[in-house]
Amino acid sequence: MSEQITRGRNLITIVNPNGPISEQFKTLRTGIHFSSVDTKYQSIMITSPEPNNGKSTISANLAVCYAKQGNRTLLIDADMRKPTVHRTFDIRVNVGLSNLLTGDMERSEVFRQTEIDNLVVLTSGTVPPNPNELLISKKMEKLMQQFSQEFDQIIIDTPPILASSDALVLTPYVDGTVVVLRSEKSLKDRTKIAVDQLRKTNVPIIGTVLNCVKNRLDNYYDYS
Repeated sequence: MSEQITRGRNLITIVNPNGPISEQFKTLRTGIHFSSVDTKYQSIMITSPEPNNGKSTISANLAVCYAKQGNRTLLIDADMRKPTVHRTFDIRVNVGLSNLLTGDMERSEVFRQTEIDNLVVLTSGTVPPNPNELLISKKMEKLMQQFSQEFDQIIIDTPPILASSDALVLTPYVDGTVVVLRSEKSLKDRTKIAVDQLRKTNVPIIGTVLNCVKNRLDNYYDYS
C-alpha cells in the first residue's frame, strides 16, 4: 500500500468530531447498522438522483465514522465523470480505480492511507473514455470480491442515477445503497424515477439522507 498520508480537508467528522453534525453522521452509521438485521451491509453505495445533493460529502464523512469505530474502511470514488474524493483528501487523481480496471496499476500503487486510522481511499483515477464499460466489467466484480476480504467496510461514491447508468451497473457488487436528497432542491418526480430505477436492480435501499435540512437544531441532514 502507498505510504502517502492524505488529509481530509474540512470534513466535519475530522475537524469537529464531537460536534452536533458529526453526531448526525454517527447516527447515520448506527441507523445503517440496525437496518442490517438480516443482511450485513459491508459494501454500501452512496448515490443521488441528481448532481450537487452532497453525496460525496456524505460518503467521505460516513467512511470516517466507520473507520473511527475501528472498522478497516475503504472509500472508493466510482464517479469517473466528475470525481471529487481526491479533492476532499488532497490527493493527486492521476491514478486510481480506472487504472486498476485497465490493468495499468496494482492495488499497492493506488491505495492512499489517510490521517484517520483504518481509512484507505481509492480515487477514481485517470478519466477514461468509457467509465460504464469499466464499471460493468468482470474485473470490477473481481476487485470488489477482493476488497470485501480485505476491508470491514466499503463505501462507494457513485455518479448521480439520472446523470448516467454508472451507478446502476454497480448495484450487483454492493450489499445496499443510500440515496442522498437535498432539502428544497430534489424534485419528487425525479426522485421517484431514480428510486424506481434502483428498485429494478433489486439492490436493497437502506434508506435516504435528506441533506441540508434547516431546523431549530441546525442539523446537517435527516435520515430515514
